[in-house]
Amino acid sequence: MKTIMAGMLAAAALAGTACSDHSATPAGPSYSAAKVSEASAAGGGAREGFGFNGTVRGFPTGEVFLTGGGSFDAATASNVVPSETDVKSGGGFRCVDAIAQGPLTGCAAGQGVRWDTAQLLASTTFKCTGADAAKPAATGAGTVVLLADFYRAGDGNDESFTAQIIVADHDLAPDIPGDQTLWVQGVGCGDPVVHFNR
Repeated sequence: MKTIMAGMLAAAALAGTACSDHSATPAGPSYSAAKVSEASAAGGGAREGFGFNGTVRGFPTGEVFLTGGGSFDAATASNVVPSETDVKSGGGFRCVDAIAQGPLTGCAAGQGVRWDTAQLLASTTFKCTGADAAKPAATGAGTVVLLADFYRAGDGNDESFTAQIIVADHDLAPDIPGDQTLWVQGVGCGDPVVHFNR
């Protein structure tokens, strides 16, 4: 319990710091996974910290609130599941509206307690809405792709759901109005407060 509380306090501190940096987004973001991978390689395996706080939606049903953060080494990311990767991250989650599609199907409004990371993924494709074209994203400088376990009250230490998450310090989908800096598989995208520390 002390470890979870310490992690949540650290995430809250990161999210609070993000308020002053939130408006600074890079010009002309790109969907190119190759560019993100090059940026990761240029980092030489340096550890990167991140924090975020906000909601996502866009698919026919559901909205999710997520908060949290952590740190990762992009050089260890792998799409072979399961694999040993260097990532420490987690936080809180709550289903604001009931979800009836994707990996979080069955999460009712008001359910949800916490999430933690099962694995650091190298890349994935994502959609912000059901009608959206699939776009690539890759773990690297300013972007983290995670396979996460979500827990509801009553399920104890057994995860209720497992889904992918993307957190980025730039707009993941410039063809959609607003800045999409957080994605949850099967739920959609959102514009939370996000901060990365390299």
